[in-house]
Amino acid sequence: MRFPILALTALVLGAAAARAERPADFEAAFAAEARRADPAFAGFAAARGERLFRETQGGDWSCATCHGATPTGPGEHTVTGKRIEALAPAANPGRFTDAAKVEKWFKRNCNDVLARPCTAQEKGDLLAWLVSLPAKETR
Repeated sequence: MRFPILALTALVLGAAAARAERPADFEAAFAAEARRADPAFAGFAAARGERLFRETQGGDWSCATCHGATPTGPGEHTVTGKRIEALAPAANPGRFTDAAKVEKWFKRNCNDVLARPCTAQEKGDLLAWLVSLPAKETR
């Protein structure tokens, strides 16, 4: 009786580990989507991601408006005042580990900042920049 319980536990834990996602998983998915949208897709650029994060995009907001100038530290939502935990995975290992949350926040934030959904290229560029940041960037 003990063996089936251990085997079942190992199976459940293994399945959960197989579902765990990492920033690299999202980057690969964005690359596949970008390649489908543009066969000439040549990869992501951290510099474009940083520019997307820092520059005001057509309206009054940029990503930095709420996430702060340094995505390795906390931010504060401009309208609600709610604290926003660090966006960079090195500073917040929980970021980019849950597909539902990643899609939810890209959808909401891209519409707030860009007034449209982000492209896979934009998502990948931003993620490429965020994963390049050390845990304690001070800019």
